[in-house]
Amino acid sequence: VTDTARLVNVVVITPLRILFLIVLVGTTLEALTFRSREAWRRDRWRNSVENHYVMIGYGVKGRSAVSTLIANDIPRSKIVVVDPVQNNIAEANEDGLVGVVGDATRSEVLRRAGVERAATVVIAPERDDTAVLVTLTARSLNPEATIIVSVREEENAAIIKHSGANSVITSSDSVGRLLGMAAVSPNLSGVLEDLLSSGEGLEVAQRRVLPREEGRTPWQLDEPVLAVVRDEKVVPYYSPAVGHLVREDRVIVVRPAEELLWAKKVAPEDD
Repeated sequence: VTDTARLVNVVVITPLRILFLIVLVGTTLEALTFRSREAWRRDRWRNSVENHYVMIGYGVKGRSAVSTLIANDIPRSKIVVVDPVQNNIAEANEDGLVGVVGDATRSEVLRRAGVERAATVVIAPERDDTAVLVTLTARSLNPEATIIVSVREEENAAIIKHSGANSVITSSDSVGRLLGMAAVSPNLSGVLEDLLSSGEGLEVAQRRVLPREEGRTPWQLDEPVLAVVRDEKVVPYYSPAVGHLVREDRVIVVRPAEELLWAKKVAPEDD
């Protein structure tokens, strides 16, 4: 009403109102731009990624599996981690991996990870019932992918296989067998532990048959052969069905994890 009040309104209140409006509009535009940019980057990534690895669960088993993939020259850009815990995804991001936060039993979450275009899906949740649901969901989205599942109890392995898994690893039984071997034969358990570790000592690897190895028997190769993969079937090295190796075969061998002068690896021929 007074001239002083009007002066304060013109000089102080009105500029503050305009400033608040500018900040509000600017913040809103910034948030919308950020969301649009993130959505564009996410859609662009989804359209470009294919034949990648999807790791369901980034706990102890998931981290170990990812470390093994990286040790076998799988690019970090080809690995996508799905986990419901934000901290686990943050750790995956720090490790240079793409992470998706969410429940992997939901189709929408797996689609965000590009499961329908993935080559391999590794499922390592904390519970076996979760593993069953995730396996069913992943198989329905991608009938062609290789699905590898970790379960705690042996009795659930058959259910997982019927759900669509190509391979099931029973963690409790495997650890129990290693403990039993360590008690009976410590040297044998040490060798097996060496084979399971990556980056040092010995390792088990699958590779293509080299041109100079065609026509040979598994015993004639430089590296010890454990099995031969022929027509997508694994045949033990001692089976008469193996006979002589052909170009399309793959061999599962034991070799040094490091490239030594006396045992060089042929990297371009590795799977």
